Amino acid sequence: MSWTTPADLRAQVQRLWDRGELLRATVTDAMAWPLRLSLKAPSAADLSDRFESVRDWVRALGETPQVRIEWREWNHRVQGVQRLPAVVWLDTLQAALAFIGKVRQAQRFAALWQQTAVMQPALLAWLSRRPLQALDLADRWERLLAVVAWLQAHPRPGVYLRQVDVPGVDSKFIETHRGVLTELLDLSLPPEAIETSATGVAQFTRRFGFLDKPLRIRFRLLDSALPGLPGCQALPGVLADITLDAASFAAMTLPIERVFITENETNFLAFPAVAGSIVVFGAGYGWEALARAAWLHRCQLLYWGDIDTHGFAILDQLRGHFPRAVSFLMDRETLLAHRPHWGEEPEPVRHDLPRLTPGEAAVYDDLRFDRHQPRLRLEQERVGFGWLCDRLARTLLFCSHGRET
Repeated sequence: MSWTTPADLRAQVQRLWDRGELLRATVTDAMAWPLRLSLKAPSAADLSDRFESVRDWVRALGETPQVRIEWREWNHRVQGVQRLPAVVWLDTLQAALAFIGKVRQAQRFAALWQQTAVMQPALLAWLSRRPLQALDLADRWERLLAVVAWLQAHPRPGVYLRQVDVPGVDSKFIETHRGVLTELLDLSLPPEAIETSATGVAQFTRRFGFLDKPLRIRFRLLDSALPGLPGCQALPGVLADITLDAASFAAMTLPIERVFITENETNFLAFPAVAGSIVVFGAGYGWEALARAAWLHRCQLLYWGDIDTHGFAILDQLRGHFPRAVSFLMDRETLLAHRPHWGEEPEPVRHDLPRLTPGEAAVYDDLRFDRHQPRLRLEQERVGFGWLCDRLARTLLFCSHGRET
């Protein structure tokens, strides 16, 4: 049976609710009343062939609360005069809300609207655009408005989120609601208080002028002759393992010629001693902290990542900040020599990487086009330590000869 049922009528009204139209109609003249609902009624043939079913359908529709039915009479050649629903109406917004059981929710939204109109009228546009989301935030809405008001009074405050002094609000609350707060603050703050280049929830603090926790760089001195930092002591036979904030790292003046970067902590800790060198524990795709250190541009940078598509993508991004960076142990010979240790990369990348050298690009193409095996990956910690030491000695010898010539 394809005739419209009471459940079908409710589904039509529920769709209006799900699109936010009924909530908007609660506070604006966004909808015209009465509202006509779609109705598919029995045909003349149905009256002849399925008379009892038609009679049950008429009874169910006639007993449906909240709706108003326009009837019409059919003079059927077999059944005689029959009275059937022709049009179904909802006369008022209240009837529509009651029909789907949303009266209390609509009242709550209307209260949010009135509160916002008094406290932050610029945000009424957001409420109109996202009424269902506002309703979900009803128990937190007053605190969200309070955060907005605090930032209006303290634009680009230059403090940590922990220092926002609003009753009932802590840094966890702000961090949890960064997405909606970004939308609200974009509407309510003056343009000069917003750094529009900082996008996404991860850059919420920079967008609105908060302090962010400092980026940290961890590195080891690979040469015992290098001057240590004040108060920095290592165990006997162990070279210093140091962590600095990015600004302090950028201000270093160590006499360093060479910087190795590795993504694996064990490789970082076990990296052999090398004169005039340090090893940095890498940061994946985030190179902004290292890029602040201008002195790195006078050093030779050697990047050691996994031999997989993401490893080469990270190398490509590193060269966006340090064009002269070279790869280390990411060559075809190393890959083929460690076949027993091959693994599988979960989600390879496939796009072109324009900053790779021809040799690197050839290995990357082998990987992204599955020429050896699907989703091939050689993790850097699976490269033999003897292989590392041998290749390291070759690299240093090559660099030494390069200086001599």
